Amino acid sequence: MSRTPVDRPGTRPGTRLGRTPLPDRPDRPDRPDRPGRMPLPARFGRLAVLAVLTLGAFVSLVPFAWMLLAGTHSSSQLFHSPPPFLPGGDLLRNLVHLQETIGFGRVLLNSLGIAVVYTVLSSLLSAMCGYGLAKYRFRGRGLLLGLVLATMMIPLQVLLVPLFQMMASLGWIDSYQAVIVPFLANSFGILLMRQGFLDFPDELLESARIDGSGELRTFYRVVLPCVRPQLGALVIFTFMGQWNSFIWPLLMLNTEDKYTVPVALNTLTGLTHVDYSGLMLGSFLATLPLMVLFLLFQRQFVAGLLGGALKG
Repeated sequence: MSRTPVDRPGTRPGTRLGRTPLPDRPDRPDRPDRPGRMPLPARFGRLAVLAVLTLGAFVSLVPFAWMLLAGTHSSSQLFHSPPPFLPGGDLLRNLVHLQETIGFGRVLLNSLGIAVVYTVLSSLLSAMCGYGLAKYRFRGRGLLLGLVLATMMIPLQVLLVPLFQMMASLGWIDSYQAVIVPFLANSFGILLMRQGFLDFPDELLESARIDGSGELRTFYRVVLPCVRPQLGALVIFTFMGQWNSFIWPLLMLNTEDKYTVPVALNTLTGLTHVDYSGLMLGSFLATLPLMVLFLLFQRQFVAGLLGGALKG
């Protein structure tokens, strides 16, 4: 004989004892919004922000695309009406002409060597000065900090003549040290590193000193690794500033074999003829090291710039 299932109060008819009752299913249930689902106005706002950023990125890339495109044509073809919008077949010829005219490979190595040496020395000096202004208590520290701030208001043009006389008296004209040494003390770098060191707790310094660590070892092993975002941002700013420097290397370097990229590209501009294709191609190739450097240090660069804004 088959048994009829016994219904329990509060359960659906036909549900066996000891089994979990099925939930009630209304005919037209209301489906609530998914958890975390963005409201419609916020979604439109996000799409608008993405559209603006995409447009900004496109506008920023247009000059680089035009430089590369112009480097594949001859100078006369760039002034046709309408201008060319497709790559040409003169890229290899322009590269060979650029190498034969200014020795682009040599000047690229010159700029790279000067920028790397200057960046390493200037970043190290800025970090040490910023550490001293942030963590050491001595008489006249505020005055010294004010002097560092004051040097940022002095234009470069005012310093050219006295610096040139100093380099001439030292016999450094037409030498790489004349390009590197005068601007190693970077006031912007000192202030940037000082702000990073201000957040470093003094208790860790005292602990390192109690453990027998010297000042230099404490600085290099304990303090400096904690300010890598600011240091990465400083490396990018310093390298980019030296790489694009034009006036001072133009005054100091007289031998063509020692020219940097901006100075060498300037020689393509004459009184009666301008090699626009060479200028565009050389300018595009000169921006590639900066792009690579930013891609390598972009996380430290962004974190270093936002470090001062996120203080509690």
